[in-house]
Amino acid sequence: MNEFNATHLDKIRDEISDSRKKQKTCITICGGTGCHAYGCLKVAEAFKEEIRKQKLQDSVEVRTTGCHGFCERGPIVVIQPEGIFYQRIKLSDINEVISETIINKKVINRLLYVDPRTNKEIILEKDVPFYKKQKRIVFSNNGFIDPTDIRDYIALGGYRALTKILFDMTSEEVIEEIKASGLRGRGGAGFLTGKKWEICRESNSHLKYVICNADEGDPGAYMDRSLLEGNPHSVIEGMIIGAYAIGASEGFIYVRMEYPLAVKNVTIALEQARKFGLLGKSILGSEFQFDIHIFKGAGAFVSGEETSLMASIEGRRAFPRQRPPFPAQEGLWGKPTNINNVETWANVPYIINNGAEWYSGIGTKGSKGTKIFSLVGKINNTGLVEVPMGMTLKEIIYAIGGGVKNHKKFKAVQTGGPSGGCIPADMLDLPIDFETLTKAGSMMGSGGMIVMDEDTCMVDVARYFLDFTQQESCGKCVPCRIGTRQLVEILTRITKGEGQEEDIDRLEDLARTIKAGSLCGLGQTAPNPVLTTLRYFKDEYEAHIRDKNCPALVCKELIIYHIEPQKCVGCLLCLKNCPVEAISGERKKVHVIDQDLCIKCGACFDVCPPKVQAVSKYTGKKRDRILQKPSEKRVQK
Repeated sequence: MNEFNATHLDKIRDEISDSRKKQKTCITICGGTGCHAYGCLKVAEAFKEEIRKQKLQDSVEVRTTGCHGFCERGPIVVIQPEGIFYQRIKLSDINEVISETIINKKVINRLLYVDPRTNKEIILEKDVPFYKKQKRIVFSNNGFIDPTDIRDYIALGGYRALTKILFDMTSEEVIEEIKASGLRGRGGAGFLTGKKWEICRESNSHLKYVICNADEGDPGAYMDRSLLEGNPHSVIEGMIIGAYAIGASEGFIYVRMEYPLAVKNVTIALEQARKFGLLGKSILGSEFQFDIHIFKGAGAFVSGEETSLMASIEGRRAFPRQRPPFPAQEGLWGKPTNINNVETWANVPYIINNGAEWYSGIGTKGSKGTKIFSLVGKINNTGLVEVPMGMTLKEIIYAIGGGVKNHKKFKAVQTGGPSGGCIPADMLDLPIDFETLTKAGSMMGSGGMIVMDEDTCMVDVARYFLDFTQQESCGKCVPCRIGTRQLVEILTRITKGEGQEEDIDRLEDLARTIKAGSLCGLGQTAPNPVLTTLRYFKDEYEAHIRDKNCPALVCKELIIYHIEPQKCVGCLLCLKNCPVEAISGERKKVHVIDQDLCIKCGACFDVCPPKVQAVSKYTGKKRDRILQKPSEKRVQK
């Protein structure tokens, strides 16, 4: 029997909580990958050094936490317990934060977030519009715990759900609780989690496995990475509970090598869990034994498909196989295997602790709980958001995301990653849930959400995502291997002004054939960007084909960049920024673009909007530029 039992765990939790009640101030610093890029580790060390200098160790603590979500505002510092929110902290700010905010209890206005809609400075994190409309469950502890210190997780109730199921619930009762909660898989298709567990439990085998699918390969999506980086123990606890429910003794976290911080933090978390008697033989003194291994994937998109993922763990090429049999019946090494993604596993402890009735009270009739989205693209507030199922696109994009950048018009949003669909502006009131998105031609997917403005060419968007899925196709089945390549070829022709009238019908027929005939989910969903852009933006396809015109003025072969002589003041900005020296002219004299040399990169357009125009080669239409207002420039400094 393991010497470390549930009583010891409760005692440690109480000791940690009691010791931390004495702490008056905690400076929490976002330690997600995004803030790492902004230098958060140097900021954390600088805070610690300044606290040592001022001899404040007994009253002030510094904690590097998981991702706070508001990624573009890093490094983010939140001072607890007040919740004072400082953004874009620099090393030069450290001394002032300690002397003014920590010692003198004064707020530093220049470090506060300013709402661009009201121009109002906001002091508390909970009042920042980006956070205010969210409902954080899975992400609720990300900003409070150090992911490399298991004591932080335990102090906030971590592994209490595990204790509950080991000593107060049977495995059947655990499954019934998950079924009653209505939790659905957060990795794509949205299959009922409890039902999947039940199938796996009923499969006749003495050896079973559980797997956490952390092979998050969607462009612009990083929800799973941030959860593993910021709160790995919530995922581990969920996996242990799942293993107990189905009778598994071994588990795997399949995470791509491109996530070094996630790999590091999960490795540390597993070692600590074993040390605390939460993994291995006789967990918490019970008769249940279970352990988890890390498997590092090479980064192929197809590895996210569950049968491909299992083949990879087995040491084979990541090829999908036909189903049935499903993994819950015959999975890893031919044994029953339960696979859920990171976010799904992280939901499990909250359901066990709070009850199925609590969880099922959040969301919609068919889609319970919350969902984490990576909100990216032409949006003012970029980052990770957790919202209740059923919230509308409009609420997410405008109330949380702050609307479209530079006062541009919203055009479309793609949900569900590269295989998701593009939803137009007249459907902004669409509630986000599994069924509604599917009816709209898109899908929930893992939770990518890419916002597009009026300067986006939807034909080019379809081409971009099809090119990605075509390159990531494993090539095993003909519809996906050949069909996606043909789609890309047709779309490329259209963006070059070489499209034919018949291409629209060709695209639709080919897309439906690929969906119907492909072996796995990658091929079956790959045509979604084409089908939805044809459905909602068919006029753009027709303009490219019939008028040889890109309405958004994006497709290079259909536009030219032109300097308007009457507006040119000869400032040399466009000339200096042209990478191929296609612009000639002297100071204070009219400049000229050599169209034979111009590569249409748009550098001149970006640095000198008043005089350089993107013009349709065929219709003469010009792209309007909306310059930032002074107040916006101030906010972004």
